[in-house]
Amino acid sequence: MSIEPAATSPDDSARSAPATKPTTEPIPDSKKPAAPAAIDASAETDERVDDSAPGGRKGAGRQRSVAPSRFGLVLVAILAGSALFIGGFSLGAHIATTPGTPGDEETRFGPFWDVYSLIQNDFAGSPRPSQDQLVQGAIKGMLESLNDQWSFYQGPSDFQNTLLDVGGQAQGIGVQVQLQPVDPTSTVTCSNIGNGCEMAIVQPISGSPAETAGLRAGDIIVSVGGNSLDGLTIDQAIALIKGPTDTTVTLGLLRGTATVQVSVVRKIYNQPQVDVKTLASGHVAYFHILGVNQNASSQFDQDLAAALQAGQRNIILDLRGNLGGYVDDAVKIASEFIPSGTIAYQVDASGKTAEVTAKADGKATDPTIHLVVLVDGNTASASELMAGALQSHHRAKLIGSKTYGKGVVQEYLPLSNNFGGIHLTVARWLTPDKVWIQGKGLQPDVPVSSDNARAGTDPVLDAGLEQLGFPPQSSATASPAPSASQSAAPSPIPSPAASSS
Repeated sequence: MSIEPAATSPDDSARSAPATKPTTEPIPDSKKPAAPAAIDASAETDERVDDSAPGGRKGAGRQRSVAPSRFGLVLVAILAGSALFIGGFSLGAHIATTPGTPGDEETRFGPFWDVYSLIQNDFAGSPRPSQDQLVQGAIKGMLESLNDQWSFYQGPSDFQNTLLDVGGQAQGIGVQVQLQPVDPTSTVTCSNIGNGCEMAIVQPISGSPAETAGLRAGDIIVSVGGNSLDGLTIDQAIALIKGPTDTTVTLGLLRGTATVQVSVVRKIYNQPQVDVKTLASGHVAYFHILGVNQNASSQFDQDLAAALQAGQRNIILDLRGNLGGYVDDAVKIASEFIPSGTIAYQVDASGKTAEVTAKADGKATDPTIHLVVLVDGNTASASELMAGALQSHHRAKLIGSKTYGKGVVQEYLPLSNNFGGIHLTVARWLTPDKVWIQGKGLQPDVPVSSDNARAGTDPVLDAGLEQLGFPPQSSATASPAPSASQSAAPSPIPSPAASSS
Protein backbone atom coordinates (compact mmCIF):
# COMPACT_ATOMS: atom_id res chain seq x y z
CA MET A 1 0.00 0.00 0.00
CA SER A 2 1.26 3.41 -0.65
CA ILE A 3 0.31 6.83 0.53
CA GLU A 4 0.41 9.07 -2.47
CA PRO A 5 0.45 12.86 -1.99
CA ALA A 6 -2.89 14.33 -2.83
CA ALA A 7 -2.86 17.28 -5.16
CA THR A 8 -4.01 20.59 -3.82
CA SER A 9 -6.43 20.70 -6.70
CA PRO A 10 -8.26 17.72 -8.18
CA ASP A 11 -7.17 18.64 -11.69
CA ASP A 12 -6.52 15.49 -13.68
CA SER A 13 -4.16 17.15 -16.10
CA ALA A 14 -0.42 16.95 -15.51
CA ARG A 15 0.72 19.79 -13.30
CA SER A 16 3.78 21.78 -14.30
CA ALA A 17 5.81 24.09 -12.10
CA PRO A 18 6.54 27.73 -12.91
CA ALA A 19 8.77 27.98 -15.96
CA THR A 20 11.64 29.51 -14.05
CA LYS A 21 11.77 26.58 -11.66
CA PRO A 22 12.87 22.96 -12.26
CA THR A 23 9.95 20.86 -13.53
CA THR A 24 9.21 17.13 -13.77
CA GLU A 25 8.28 15.13 -16.81
CA PRO A 26 4.53 14.97 -17.25
CA ILE A 27 2.92 11.71 -16.19
CA PRO A 28 0.49 10.15 -18.55
CA ASP A 29 -2.04 9.73 -15.76
CA SER A 30 -1.22 13.25 -14.62
CA LYS A 31 -1.77 12.31 -11.02
CA LYS A 32 1.51 13.50 -9.61
CA PRO A 33 2.84 16.94 -8.80
CA ALA A 34 5.44 18.55 -11.01
CA ALA A 35 8.99 17.61 -10.05
CA PRO A 36 12.46 18.56 -11.28
CA ALA A 37 12.67 17.62 -14.91
CA ALA A 38 14.88 14.59 -14.80
CA ILE A 39 15.54 13.04 -18.15
CA ASP A 40 15.48 9.47 -17.00
CA ALA A 41 11.93 8.26 -17.30
CA SER A 42 11.10 5.79 -20.01
CA ALA A 43 9.07 6.92 -22.99
CA GLU A 44 5.96 5.39 -21.48
CA THR A 45 5.54 6.98 -18.06
CA ASP A 46 3.16 6.53 -15.18
CA GLU A 47 2.65 8.28 -11.94
CA ARG A 48 5.30 7.55 -9.45
CA VAL A 49 4.41 5.33 -6.52
CA ASP A 50 4.20 7.25 -3.28
CA ASP A 51 6.28 4.85 -1.48
CA SER A 52 9.08 3.83 -3.71
CA ALA A 53 10.30 0.60 -2.33
CA PRO A 54 12.93 -1.58 -3.92
CA GLY A 55 11.41 -4.77 -2.77
CA GLY A 56 8.14 -6.22 -1.74
CA ARG A 57 6.69 -9.32 -0.20
CA LYS A 58 5.33 -11.97 -2.43
CA GLY A 59 1.92 -13.38 -1.81
CA ALA A 60 -1.69 -13.42 -2.76
CA GLY A 61 -2.48 -10.52 -0.45
CA ARG A 62 -2.38 -6.79 -1.02
CA GLN A 63 0.42 -4.25 -0.68
CA ARG A 64 -0.65 -1.69 1.94
CA SER A 65 0.67 1.68 2.96
CA VAL A 66 0.44 1.22 6.67
CA ALA A 67 2.65 -0.55 9.14
CA PRO A 68 3.70 -4.00 7.90
CA SER A 69 0.77 -6.33 7.95
CA ARG A 70 -0.18 -9.70 6.63
CA PHE A 71 -0.63 -7.96 3.29
CA GLY A 72 2.93 -6.66 3.05
CA LEU A 73 4.79 -3.38 3.31
CA VAL A 74 3.08 -0.03 3.54
CA LEU A 75 3.57 2.65 0.90
CA VAL A 76 3.11 6.40 1.13
CA ALA A 77 4.11 8.25 -2.01
CA ILE A 78 3.35 10.02 -5.25
CA LEU A 79 3.62 8.18 -8.51
CA ALA A 80 6.25 10.05 -10.53
CA GLY A 81 7.71 9.00 -13.86
CA SER A 82 8.00 5.36 -14.79
CA ALA A 83 11.42 3.84 -14.35
CA LEU A 84 12.71 0.35 -14.88
CA PHE A 85 13.12 -2.09 -12.05
CA ILE A 86 14.89 -5.39 -12.49
CA GLY A 87 14.36 -8.16 -9.97
CA GLY A 88 12.40 -9.20 -6.93
CA PHE A 89 9.47 -6.86 -6.44
CA SER A 90 6.11 -8.56 -6.59
CA LEU A 91 2.81 -7.64 -5.02
CA GLY A 92 1.30 -10.97 -5.95
CA ALA A 93 -1.96 -11.47 -7.78
CA HIS A 94 -5.09 -10.33 -6.00
CA ILE A 95 -7.49 -13.27 -6.08
CA ALA A 96 -11.16 -12.46 -5.66
CA THR A 97 -12.77 -14.29 -2.76
CA THR A 98 -16.02 -14.56 -4.73
CA PRO A 99 -15.10 -15.02 -8.40
CA GLY A 100 -17.89 -14.39 -10.87
CA THR A 101 -21.19 -12.75 -10.02
CA PRO A 102 -22.36 -13.59 -6.47
CA GLY A 103 -25.81 -15.11 -6.37
CA ASP A 104 -27.30 -12.30 -4.32
CA GLU A 105 -25.90 -9.71 -6.77
CA GLU A 106 -27.23 -11.22 -10.01
CA THR A 107 -30.07 -8.70 -10.35
CA ARG A 108 -27.76 -5.72 -9.76
CA PHE A 109 -25.21 -7.01 -12.29
CA GLY A 110 -27.85 -7.88 -14.88
CA PRO A 111 -27.56 -4.52 -16.72
CA PHE A 112 -23.78 -4.86 -16.85
CA TRP A 113 -23.97 -8.25 -18.56
CA ASP A 114 -26.71 -6.99 -20.87
CA VAL A 115 -24.49 -4.13 -22.09
CA TYR A 116 -21.47 -6.41 -22.35
CA SER A 117 -23.40 -8.86 -24.53
CA LEU A 118 -24.91 -6.11 -26.69
CA ILE A 119 -21.47 -4.67 -27.44
CA GLN A 120 -20.08 -8.12 -28.17
CA ASN A 121 -22.91 -9.08 -30.50
CA ASP A 122 -24.26 -5.87 -32.04
CA PHE A 123 -21.63 -3.12 -31.96
CA ALA A 124 -20.94 -2.18 -35.59
CA GLY A 125 -18.32 0.49 -35.04
CA SER A 126 -14.62 0.11 -35.76
CA PRO A 127 -12.33 -0.88 -34.25
CA ARG A 128 -14.26 -3.43 -32.27
CA PRO A 129 -13.02 -3.71 -28.66
CA SER A 130 -11.76 -7.04 -27.46
CA GLN A 131 -13.31 -8.78 -24.46
CA ASP A 132 -10.29 -7.79 -22.38
CA GLN A 133 -10.64 -4.15 -23.41
CA LEU A 134 -14.29 -4.17 -22.37
CA VAL A 135 -13.49 -5.58 -18.94
CA GLN A 136 -10.60 -3.17 -18.44
CA GLY A 137 -12.86 -0.29 -19.43
CA ALA A 138 -15.43 -1.40 -16.88
CA ILE A 139 -12.80 -1.56 -14.14
CA LYS A 140 -11.53 1.90 -15.09
CA GLY A 141 -15.06 3.25 -14.99
CA MET A 142 -15.66 1.87 -11.49
CA LEU A 143 -12.53 3.57 -10.20
CA GLU A 144 -13.41 6.84 -11.92
CA SER A 145 -16.84 6.79 -10.27
CA LEU A 146 -15.08 7.25 -6.91
CA ASN A 147 -14.06 10.80 -7.90
CA ASP A 148 -10.76 10.24 -6.11
CA GLN A 149 -7.64 11.23 -8.03
CA TRP A 150 -5.58 8.68 -6.10
CA SER A 151 -7.82 5.73 -6.94
CA PHE A 152 -7.43 4.61 -10.54
CA TYR A 153 -6.87 1.70 -12.87
CA GLN A 154 -3.68 0.97 -14.80
CA GLY A 155 -3.40 -1.48 -17.66
CA PRO A 156 -0.75 -4.21 -17.61
CA SER A 157 2.05 -2.08 -19.10
CA ASP A 158 1.42 1.01 -16.98
CA PHE A 159 0.98 -0.97 -13.78
CA GLN A 160 4.20 -2.84 -14.47
CA ASN A 161 5.99 0.46 -15.01
CA THR A 162 4.69 1.59 -11.64
CA LEU A 163 6.18 -1.45 -9.96
CA LEU A 164 9.43 -0.90 -11.83
CA ASP A 165 9.61 2.69 -10.68
CA VAL A 166 9.14 1.56 -7.12
CA GLY A 167 12.37 -0.39 -7.50
CA GLY A 168 14.59 2.67 -7.63
CA GLN A 169 15.86 2.36 -11.19
CA ALA A 170 15.33 4.54 -14.23
CA GLN A 171 15.82 4.45 -17.98
CA GLY A 172 17.21 7.33 -19.99
CA ILE A 173 20.26 9.58 -19.74
CA GLY A 174 19.63 10.82 -16.18
CA VAL A 175 19.88 14.60 -16.02
CA GLN A 176 17.78 17.24 -14.28
CA VAL A 177 17.00 20.36 -16.28
CA GLN A 178 15.18 23.63 -15.76
CA LEU A 179 13.89 26.49 -17.92
CA GLN A 180 15.37 29.84 -16.92
CA PRO A 181 16.01 33.36 -18.29
CA VAL A 182 19.33 33.76 -20.13
CA ASP A 183 19.86 36.97 -18.17
CA PRO A 184 20.13 36.13 -14.44
CA THR A 185 18.72 39.55 -13.55
CA SER A 186 15.68 39.19 -15.79
CA THR A 187 12.22 38.80 -14.29
CA VAL A 188 10.76 37.31 -17.47
CA THR A 189 8.56 34.25 -17.03
CA CYS A 190 9.77 31.48 -19.33
CA SER A 191 7.34 29.10 -21.01
CA ASN A 192 9.33 28.20 -24.13
CA ILE A 193 12.98 27.87 -25.04
CA GLY A 194 14.34 30.87 -26.94
CA ASN A 195 13.51 34.58 -26.82
CA GLY A 196 15.64 35.11 -23.74
CA CYS A 197 14.97 31.71 -22.15
CA GLU A 198 17.18 28.61 -22.04
CA MET A 199 17.11 25.01 -20.79
CA ALA A 200 19.91 24.52 -18.26
CA ILE A 201 21.21 21.35 -16.66
CA VAL A 202 20.64 21.50 -12.91
CA GLN A 203 22.75 18.41 -12.38
CA PRO A 204 23.41 14.98 -13.86
CA ILE A 205 22.00 12.20 -11.68
CA SER A 206 24.71 10.29 -9.84
CA GLY A 207 25.60 7.04 -11.60
CA SER A 208 23.64 7.96 -14.73
CA PRO A 209 24.77 7.88 -18.37
CA ALA A 210 24.74 11.70 -18.31
CA GLU A 211 27.28 11.79 -15.51
CA THR A 212 29.43 9.19 -17.29
CA ALA A 213 29.31 11.24 -20.51
CA GLY A 214 30.55 14.31 -18.68
CA LEU A 215 27.46 16.52 -18.66
CA ARG A 216 27.80 19.29 -16.06
CA ALA A 217 25.57 21.46 -13.92
CA GLY A 218 25.15 24.78 -15.71
CA ASP A 219 25.47 23.37 -19.25
CA ILE A 220 22.83 24.86 -21.55
CA ILE A 221 21.16 22.39 -23.94
CA VAL A 222 20.67 24.15 -27.28
CA SER A 223 20.00 21.24 -29.62
CA VAL A 224 19.07 17.54 -29.65
CA GLY A 225 20.16 15.36 -32.56
CA GLY A 226 21.22 18.48 -34.43
CA ASN A 227 17.78 20.09 -34.11
CA SER A 228 17.44 23.44 -32.36
CA LEU A 229 15.19 23.60 -29.28
CA ASP A 230 14.04 27.17 -29.93
CA GLY A 231 10.28 27.49 -29.59
CA LEU A 232 9.79 24.22 -27.71
CA THR A 233 8.43 23.79 -24.20
CA ILE A 234 10.61 22.01 -21.67
CA ASP A 235 8.39 18.91 -21.93
CA GLN A 236 8.73 18.85 -25.71
CA ALA A 237 12.51 19.15 -25.40
CA ILE A 238 12.62 16.32 -22.87
CA ALA A 239 10.56 14.14 -25.20
CA LEU A 240 13.30 14.54 -27.83
CA ILE A 241 15.97 13.49 -25.35
CA LYS A 242 14.08 10.38 -24.27
CA GLY A 243 14.24 7.18 -26.26
CA PRO A 244 14.70 3.39 -26.12
CA THR A 245 17.42 1.76 -24.06
CA ASP A 246 20.83 1.35 -25.73
CA THR A 247 20.18 4.11 -28.26
CA THR A 248 22.29 7.27 -28.53
CA VAL A 249 21.20 10.89 -28.31
CA THR A 250 23.53 13.77 -29.21
CA LEU A 251 23.14 17.01 -27.27
CA GLY A 252 24.43 20.39 -28.41
CA LEU A 253 25.62 22.23 -25.30
CA LEU A 254 26.66 25.78 -24.58
CA ARG A 255 29.37 25.45 -21.94
CA GLY A 256 30.55 28.88 -20.96
CA THR A 257 31.34 30.50 -24.31
CA ALA A 258 32.08 27.23 -26.11
CA THR A 259 29.62 25.04 -28.00
CA VAL A 260 30.21 21.29 -27.66
CA GLN A 261 28.47 18.15 -28.90
CA VAL A 262 28.10 15.28 -26.42
CA SER A 263 26.66 11.86 -27.27
CA VAL A 264 24.95 9.93 -24.48
CA VAL A 265 23.72 6.33 -24.59
CA ARG A 266 20.35 5.84 -22.91
CA LYS A 267 20.60 3.10 -20.30
CA ILE A 268 18.83 1.53 -17.35
CA TYR A 269 20.64 2.79 -14.27
CA ASN A 270 20.26 2.69 -10.51
CA GLN A 271 19.03 5.87 -8.94
CA PRO A 272 20.86 6.64 -5.68
CA GLN A 273 18.47 6.74 -2.76
CA VAL A 274 20.64 8.78 -0.39
CA ASP A 275 23.05 11.52 -1.41
CA VAL A 276 25.64 12.21 1.28
CA LYS A 277 28.02 15.16 1.59
CA THR A 278 30.19 16.83 4.19
CA LEU A 279 29.78 20.62 4.38
CA ALA A 280 31.14 23.51 6.45
CA SER A 281 34.69 22.15 6.58
CA GLY A 282 33.53 18.81 7.91
CA HIS A 283 31.16 20.11 10.60
CA VAL A 284 27.89 19.36 8.82
CA ALA A 285 26.64 16.04 7.41
CA TYR A 286 24.22 16.57 4.52
CA PHE A 287 21.80 13.80 3.51
CA HIS A 288 19.42 14.10 0.61
CA ILE A 289 16.91 11.24 0.66
CA LEU A 290 15.38 10.76 -2.78
CA GLY A 291 12.76 8.14 -1.94
CA VAL A 292 11.38 6.26 1.03
CA ASN A 293 12.03 2.57 0.69
CA GLN A 294 14.06 -0.28 2.12
CA ASN A 295 17.22 0.71 0.28
CA ALA A 296 16.89 4.30 1.45
CA SER A 297 16.33 3.48 5.12
CA SER A 298 19.12 0.90 5.16
CA GLN A 299 21.57 3.16 3.33
CA PHE A 300 20.67 6.14 5.53
CA ASP A 301 21.23 4.09 8.68
CA GLN A 302 24.74 3.18 7.52
CA ASP A 303 25.60 6.67 6.31
CA LEU A 304 24.31 8.27 9.50
CA ALA A 305 26.42 5.90 11.60
CA ALA A 306 29.50 6.81 9.53
CA ALA A 307 28.84 10.55 9.93
CA LEU A 308 28.42 10.27 13.69
CA GLN A 309 31.53 8.12 13.94
CA ALA A 310 33.40 10.88 12.13
CA GLY A 311 32.31 13.29 14.84
CA GLN A 312 29.69 15.24 12.92
CA ARG A 313 27.02 16.66 15.25
CA ASN A 314 25.15 18.89 12.79
CA ILE A 315 22.85 17.25 10.25
CA ILE A 316 20.89 18.54 7.27
CA LEU A 317 18.17 16.15 6.12
CA ASP A 318 17.02 17.18 2.64
CA LEU A 319 13.56 15.87 1.75
CA ARG A 320 12.95 18.17 -1.22
CA GLY A 321 11.59 16.37 -4.24
CA ASN A 322 10.95 13.23 -2.17
CA LEU A 323 7.56 12.00 -3.36
CA GLY A 324 7.16 9.32 -0.71
CA GLY A 325 7.46 5.62 -0.18
CA TYR A 326 6.89 2.92 2.42
CA VAL A 327 5.44 3.90 5.78
CA ASP A 328 7.62 1.39 7.60
CA ASP A 329 10.77 2.87 6.11
CA ALA A 330 9.58 6.40 6.85
CA VAL A 331 9.16 5.35 10.47
CA LYS A 332 12.67 3.83 10.50
CA ILE A 333 14.25 7.03 9.24
CA ALA A 334 12.27 9.30 11.59
CA SER A 335 13.13 6.98 14.50
CA GLU A 336 16.83 7.67 13.97
CA PHE A 337 16.11 11.05 15.61
CA ILE A 338 12.98 10.39 17.73
CA PRO A 339 13.60 7.99 20.66
CA SER A 340 9.97 7.13 21.45
CA GLY A 341 6.38 8.16 21.00
CA THR A 342 4.05 8.61 18.05
CA ILE A 343 5.36 8.99 14.53
CA ALA A 344 1.90 9.10 12.92
CA TYR A 345 -1.67 7.86 13.18
CA GLN A 346 -3.52 5.95 10.51
CA VAL A 347 -7.31 5.92 10.18
CA ASP A 348 -8.83 3.13 8.09
CA ALA A 349 -12.11 2.99 6.16
CA SER A 350 -14.06 1.94 9.26
CA GLY A 351 -12.76 4.91 11.25
CA LYS A 352 -10.43 2.82 13.39
CA THR A 353 -7.27 4.70 14.39
CA ALA A 354 -3.92 2.94 14.74
CA GLU A 355 -0.88 4.56 16.33
CA VAL A 356 2.45 4.17 14.54
CA THR A 357 5.26 4.51 17.08
CA ALA A 358 9.00 5.13 16.91
CA LYS A 359 11.37 2.20 16.70
CA ALA A 360 14.02 1.76 19.36
CA ASP A 361 17.77 2.35 19.08
CA GLY A 362 17.81 5.41 16.82
CA LYS A 363 21.38 6.58 16.22
CA ALA A 364 20.83 10.34 16.51
CA THR A 365 18.25 10.75 19.27
CA ASP A 366 20.73 12.74 21.40
CA PRO A 367 19.35 16.34 21.39
CA THR A 368 22.91 17.69 21.20
CA ILE A 369 22.96 16.37 17.62
CA HIS A 370 21.47 19.33 15.78
CA LEU A 371 19.10 18.67 12.89
CA VAL A 372 17.35 20.76 10.24
CA VAL A 373 15.05 19.44 7.50
CA LEU A 374 14.76 20.97 4.03
CA VAL A 375 11.32 20.73 2.39
CA ASP A 376 9.46 22.00 -0.66
CA GLY A 377 6.25 21.53 -2.62
CA ASN A 378 7.35 18.07 -3.72
CA THR A 379 8.05 16.81 -0.24
CA ALA A 380 5.09 14.48 -0.22
CA SER A 381 3.37 11.61 1.51
CA ALA A 382 5.86 9.37 3.34
CA SER A 383 8.45 12.15 3.37
CA GLU A 384 5.77 14.48 4.81
CA LEU A 385 5.09 11.82 7.43
CA MET A 386 8.78 11.97 8.45
CA ALA A 387 8.92 15.77 8.37
CA GLY A 388 5.67 16.06 10.32
CA ALA A 389 6.93 13.73 13.04
CA LEU A 390 10.23 15.60 13.41
CA GLN A 391 8.43 18.94 13.51
CA SER A 392 5.75 17.77 15.98
CA HIS A 393 8.37 16.37 18.35
CA HIS A 394 10.34 19.65 18.06
CA ARG A 395 13.31 17.57 16.96
CA ALA A 396 14.00 19.69 13.88
CA LYS A 397 12.94 22.88 12.16
CA LEU A 398 11.55 22.63 8.65
CA ILE A 399 13.21 25.03 6.19
CA GLY A 400 11.97 25.85 2.71
CA SER A 401 8.42 26.03 1.36
CA LYS A 402 5.08 24.41 2.16
CA THR A 403 5.03 20.67 1.49
CA TYR A 404 2.74 18.95 -0.98
CA GLY A 405 -0.12 17.93 1.30
CA LYS A 406 -1.00 14.28 0.77
CA GLY A 407 -2.53 12.62 3.78
CA VAL A 408 -4.21 9.60 2.23
CA VAL A 409 -3.10 6.01 1.79
CA GLN A 410 -3.40 3.77 -1.23
CA GLU A 411 -3.18 0.05 -1.81
CA TYR A 412 -1.69 -1.16 -5.07
CA LEU A 413 -3.67 -4.21 -6.08
CA PRO A 414 -2.49 -6.41 -8.95
CA LEU A 415 -5.35 -8.03 -10.84
CA SER A 416 -5.40 -11.61 -12.04
CA ASN A 417 -5.08 -12.71 -15.68
CA ASN A 418 -2.47 -10.03 -16.44
CA PHE A 419 -5.13 -7.32 -16.28
CA GLY A 420 -2.86 -4.74 -14.68
CA GLY A 421 -3.78 -3.34 -11.31
CA ILE A 422 -5.55 -0.62 -9.37
CA HIS A 423 -4.59 2.05 -6.86
CA LEU A 424 -7.25 2.35 -4.15
CA THR A 425 -7.42 4.89 -1.33
CA VAL A 426 -7.97 2.89 1.86
CA ALA A 427 -6.97 5.17 4.73
CA ARG A 428 -5.69 8.56 5.79
CA TRP A 429 -2.77 9.39 8.05
CA LEU A 430 -2.33 12.11 10.68
CA THR A 431 0.69 13.76 12.29
CA PRO A 432 1.53 13.04 15.97
CA ASP A 433 -0.57 16.14 16.77
CA LYS A 434 -3.47 14.48 14.94
CA VAL A 435 -3.39 17.00 12.11
CA TRP A 436 -4.56 15.82 8.69
CA ILE A 437 -2.37 17.56 6.12
CA GLN A 438 -4.44 16.59 3.07
CA GLY A 439 -4.47 19.53 0.67
CA LYS A 440 -2.72 21.74 3.24
CA GLY A 441 0.79 20.39 3.62
CA LEU A 442 3.24 21.24 6.39
CA GLN A 443 4.23 24.85 6.93
CA PRO A 444 8.00 25.41 7.26
CA ASP A 445 9.35 26.92 10.46
CA VAL A 446 11.77 28.98 8.37
CA PRO A 447 10.17 29.91 5.02
CA VAL A 448 12.69 30.21 2.19
CA SER A 449 11.84 30.50 -1.50
CA SER A 450 13.94 28.97 -4.24
CA ASP A 451 11.93 30.69 -6.99
CA ASN A 452 14.14 32.03 -9.76
CA ALA A 453 17.23 30.40 -8.26
CA ARG A 454 19.91 29.87 -10.87
CA ALA A 455 21.32 26.42 -11.59
CA GLY A 456 24.18 25.80 -9.17
CA THR A 457 22.73 27.92 -6.36
CA ASP A 458 20.59 26.73 -3.46
CA PRO A 459 19.13 29.37 -1.10
CA VAL A 460 17.29 26.73 0.94
CA LEU A 461 20.51 24.82 1.64
CA ASP A 462 22.19 28.12 2.52
CA ALA A 463 19.41 28.83 5.03
CA GLY A 464 19.86 25.36 6.55
CA LEU A 465 23.55 25.97 7.07
CA GLU A 466 22.86 29.37 8.62
CA GLN A 467 20.28 27.82 10.96
CA LEU A 468 23.03 25.49 12.21
CA GLY A 469 25.39 28.43 12.66
CA PHE A 470 27.50 28.07 9.51
CA PRO A 471 27.96 30.40 6.51
CA PRO A 472 26.25 29.76 3.15
CA GLN A 473 28.07 27.21 1.06
CA SER A 474 25.81 26.08 -1.77
CA SER A 475 28.24 27.09 -4.50
CA ALA A 476 31.20 25.47 -2.76
CA THR A 477 32.41 21.95 -3.37
CA ALA A 478 31.40 19.55 -0.64
CA SER A 479 34.06 17.47 1.06
CA PRO A 480 33.95 13.69 0.57
CA ALA A 481 31.44 12.10 2.90
CA PRO A 482 32.64 9.56 5.49
CA SER A 483 30.93 6.74 3.61
CA ALA A 484 30.69 5.20 0.20
CA SER A 485 27.51 7.12 -0.63
CA GLN A 486 29.08 10.13 -2.33
CA SER A 487 28.09 12.22 -5.30
CA ALA A 488 28.25 15.76 -6.62
CA ALA A 489 27.93 18.82 -4.40
CA PRO A 490 24.42 19.55 -3.23
CA SER A 491 22.26 21.57 -5.57
CA PRO A 492 18.55 21.88 -6.27
CA ILE A 493 17.47 18.24 -6.28
CA PRO A 494 14.59 16.75 -8.23
CA SER A 495 12.12 18.90 -6.44
CA PRO A 496 8.60 19.35 -7.68
CA ALA A 497 9.95 22.02 -9.91
CA ALA A 498 12.68 20.40 -11.97
CA SER A 499 12.39 18.04 -14.91
CA SER A 500 14.26 14.84 -15.64
CA SER A 501 15.30 13.04 -18.79
